[in-house]
Amino acid sequence: MRIATTLLLSWFVFPLALTACGDDKTDGGDAEPFDTLQDCFDEHHGEESLPTDQAIVVCCVDHPIAGIHPSCGTTAADCTTHVRAQLASSVADSDISAACTDYENQLKS
Repeated sequence: MRIATTLLLSWFVFPLALTACGDDKTDGGDAEPFDTLQDCFDEHHGEESLPTDQAIVVCCVDHPIAGIHPSCGTTAADCTTHVRAQLASSVADSDISAACTDYENQLKS
């Protein structure tokens, strides 16, 4: 009976242990895809309350947007143009600029 109990427990515990010890970096980390940058931004800024610039960076670096990853170009200038076109006009240009500078720095590292 002990062997059966041990075997049954291992079927449940072992997969949980593997999941808990997994490396999120191998699959892109927090790689939930979004259809638009605005959808991603709304989740991270609106629902999770990340600061504006941080929410933009998370979306650009961590999430495929419309199947593209990283989704905001290869330079801060590309990022600024892309993000300004994709997000609501209520997002401040200074926040976009700060986010895109950080985004470019993260791409380089």
